Amino acid sequence: MEAFGRELGSQLRAGDLVVLTGPLGAGKTTLTRGIGAGMRVRGPVQSPTFVLARTHPSLADGPPLVHVDAYRLGDAMLLDDLDLDFDRSVVVVEWGAGLVDDVSDSRLEIVIERPRGEHLEAMADAAAADDLGGDEPRTLEVRGYGPRWAGSVYDAPQ
Repeated sequence: MEAFGRELGSQLRAGDLVVLTGPLGAGKTTLTRGIGAGMRVRGPVQSPTFVLARTHPSLADGPPLVHVDAYRLGDAMLLDDLDLDFDRSVVVVEWGAGLVDDVSDSRLEIVIERPRGEHLEAMADAAAADDLGGDEPRTLEVRGYGPRWAGSVYDAPQ
């Protein structure tokens, strides 16, 4: 998961929006940690569950990474209240499906699936659950929407 994130992070640029979807413990923060490494941002990249958003400045000459956890946000207006710099940053939003569709004309959606075990489903703490089952295989579905991703390997069929 982190290796894919590093590869993807090296391809991202200012204005890119990445939306991560998956159950607790799927690896959304692990993927974002890899994206941060690929972008060469200041870390550590940790779950922003309790602060809603963390900004990681670039250690190179690139854009900052803004990591958002929208789990507790009920609607897009609350996300707008965070006053995020979508144009000059790479913004990764966990639990953002349906909340950020109108923020940008392009977005990359990544759906993470993982095997489900009863012991994982019983976890209520999202921050602790993120690392559960770290060795279990994950399935990623990556779809790009809008002009930024048109013609790329991530271009979603229309």
